Amino acid sequence: MLERAVALPALALVANAFTWGVSWWPLRELQGAGLHPLWATVLIYAVAVGLISLRAPGAWGELLRTPSLWVLVLAAGTTNASFNWAVTIGDVVRVVLLFYVMPLWAVLLARLLLREQLTPAALLRVALALAGAAIVLWPAGGGGWPLPRTLAEALGVLGGFSFALNNVMLRREAGRSASARALAMFLGGVVVAAALALATAAPAPPPPAAGWIAGMLALALAFLGGNLALQYGAARLPANATAVIMITEVLFAAVSALLLGAGTLSPALAVGGGLIVLASLLAVRG
Repeated sequence: MLERAVALPALALVANAFTWGVSWWPLRELQGAGLHPLWATVLIYAVAVGLISLRAPGAWGELLRTPSLWVLVLAAGTTNASFNWAVTIGDVVRVVLLFYVMPLWAVLLARLLLREQLTPAALLRVALALAGAAIVLWPAGGGGWPLPRTLAEALGVLGGFSFALNNVMLRREAGRSASARALAMFLGGVVVAAALALATAAPAPPPPAAGWIAGMLALALAFLGGNLALQYGAARLPANATAVIMITEVLFAAVSALLLGAGTLSPALAVGGGLIVLASLLAVRG
């Protein structure tokens, strides 16, 4: 019974990591059908907002009465809009690795918002994440600064920063109801992605067609299922075990991208990615 009590939550977390790790593929398929990833994000998260509203209508009142939850709206929305857009237009392996530089941002944001101390272990994680990011971003010719060179890389860095802010805000707002926090996160996906789509003049969604609508609904259900799996697993396993399992998203994304030709893996990228993952694992231990 003990093995079952551990195995099922762990499998649920792996399922969530798999969902996010391979989400780039259906997003690219939707883009091929004419649905821009930003508008896809709007529609997918609108479905989730609708279902949450039906299940917990009181969450809206709590959200409107709690200004701090709107920081979570912004953070979660920026995370999802940036990540979904980046993996659709860029090298998936590079984007996911830059996204997981979040141990750097998490240390800085926790110091700023939660008043956590900068311990030697935290500074080590910052150094590892910075070194890994520098190697990943270092120009192929060796000249210049290790800065994002493409929109996808910039979005990957922005998504990692906003994801760290998302996680810090979830800790800060732990006393709020789960439904209000979930509503804030999914609503953010709608609001921020729509604002970015309008600001960048993204092509409008194509005329309704069974193909892309079915794909969008299927992806919305997959994200909802992944969210439920995350809640189930995280509620039954220690936080450090949850975080370790969630890092498998990097593995799922990298392997699927390499197999399907949506990413490349050079020796430098492998070294930089290894340092980034090591920083994440040390953050879990810390």
